[in-house]
Order: sequence, then structure tokens, then C-alpha cells
Amino acid sequence: MELWIPLTIAAAFFQNIRSALQRHLRGKLSTLGAAYVRFLYAWPIALIYLLSVIVIERQPLPGFGIDFLFYALFGGICQIMFTVFLLWLFSFHNFAVGTTISKLETVMVAIFGLLLLGDQLTPAVVVAIALSTLGLVALNAGQTRLGWAGLVKGLWRLPTLIGLACAAWLGMSVVLFRAASLSLGLGSFLVSAAFTLLIVLSLQIGVMGLLIRLREPGQLRLIVQHWRPAALVGISGGLASIGWFSAFTLQNATYVRALGQIELIFTFMATLLFFGEKVRRAEIAGIALITAAILIILLVG
Repeated sequence: MELWIPLTIAAAFFQNIRSALQRHLRGKLSTLGAAYVRFLYAWPIALIYLLSVIVIERQPLPGFGIDFLFYALFGGICQIMFTVFLLWLFSFHNFAVGTTISKLETVMVAIFGLLLLGDQLTPAVVVAIALSTLGLVALNAGQTRLGWAGLVKGLWRLPTLIGLACAAWLGMSVVLFRAASLSLGLGSFLVSAAFTLLIVLSLQIGVMGLLIRLREPGQLRLIVQHWRPAALVGISGGLASIGWFSAFTLQNATYVRALGQIELIFTFMATLLFFGEKVRRAEIAGIALITAAILIILLVG
């Protein structure tokens, strides 16, 4: 098994945990504050990981050029913009179609990867992306009780455009993170990924910290006050980011994000087994399509 596969699965698993922990913070912090802790409290994890990798690999800190800073900075900004647009999307009363469209991230990664990095896809992976996209739409439609007629009817509304922008911001961030790591030109993917992650988090902490200071200054005190649950979010998020950045460095980002949809299967199983919630036929169909896409990537992708 290629190393990027277990790294991606581990990243999706820890991201699932981070998302669950973040939801518990929503009662203590604002949406923006809960989003900020994923960067702030993940930074120490990224620092410890980089120092450990440097010692194990016996390599110095890498040098970098303006291209690395460009990719890292704008990749981090794109991820922040994704968060901002997602918050904007949730401010609308009817955002079900928009959230469905925002799930098209893998398609955006494929497009931007081809345009910016020249990443090519095999026919099998193109089929897998199509299946996973249909699965995501069906899954989200089932969760929001949105029928196909409602989906088509809502395509021309502002929330739908915002959802498309969410997918674009997130897709662009993934490709830029991969570009930043590859631009270092190192022989060790561990050092490249660890260094890129630390720099990206540092930039995001500065940019988003300034945004919170201007818009919701009281949140900074609450973020420190609730450090225990926030630290758990940071630890799980940091571990997830280590997996993602390492996998991006090793493999085409489209493959990684397509396989990363396994996170939705983790969530679905938790909903079914631990919370006993009822599931709709559209959700089952969506999970089946996503599972088929993942199997295609693992077997022939």
C-alpha cells in the first residue's frame, strides 16, 4: 500500500474528531472563534512535529524562496476565505442548496491542480470523482431533506453562488499547499510537509487573529479562557493537518481529497451506530456512491 493512502485515511479520521469537538465549542465561542482555535492550538503540535522530523531525518531547516511564501500565504488566505464564505452562507435562511454545492471541492482541486501544477488524472479517477460528487450531492440532499427538484430550483440563487465560491476557495487552498511543499525541492517529504504546515499555520494565526481583533475582540479572551476544549480541537486538527500536508506532498491533491471523502463514511457510521439517528434513502445512496469512488481510487486509481 502506498504511504499516502494511510496518511489520508488517518487525516480524515482526525478531522472527523476535530469537527465533532469544534461543534461543542460553538456554545462557548462564536463561529469565527471556534474556527480560529483550529489554527491557534494546532501550532504547537506543528512545531513539535517539525522539530521531531528534523532530528529524525538529520536535516537542517529548509531554505525557501518567494514562490514558497506566495503559495503558503495565499493558500492560507484561501482557507480563511473558505471559512468566511461558509459563515456567510450559513447566514441565509435557505442555504441547503448552497451547502450541497460547497461539497464540490474535489472537482475544484482537479481543475486548479491541472491549471497550476499540470496534475493529470487517470480515467478511473475521473470516474471516481464523478461518483463521489454525485454521492456528496445525494448525501447532503438527504441530510437537509432537499429533493432533486428543490436542488435544481435553487441553483440560481445567491447562496448557491456562495457555496460554489466555498468549494473554489477550499480547492485552491489545497492545490497551493501542495505547490508550496513541492517548491521546497527537498528529498524528504516529511520535512517539506512539516515545514509548510508550520509556516501556513503561522500566517493564518496572524491574518485571522487580526480579523477577530477587529470584528470580535472579546473572542480572544474567551479562546484563552476555554483553552482545555480548544486544545483538544487543536491537537486533533494538528494531527489531521500533518496527515493532509504529508499526503499532498506525496500524491496528486485530487487523489488525496477524493480518498479523504472517507471522512463522511466515518461520520455516517457514527450517526448510525452511536447516535441511533434515522437515515434517509438518499443518504444511503450517497454513502454507497462515495464508497464506490473510494474503492476505485484504492484499486485502480
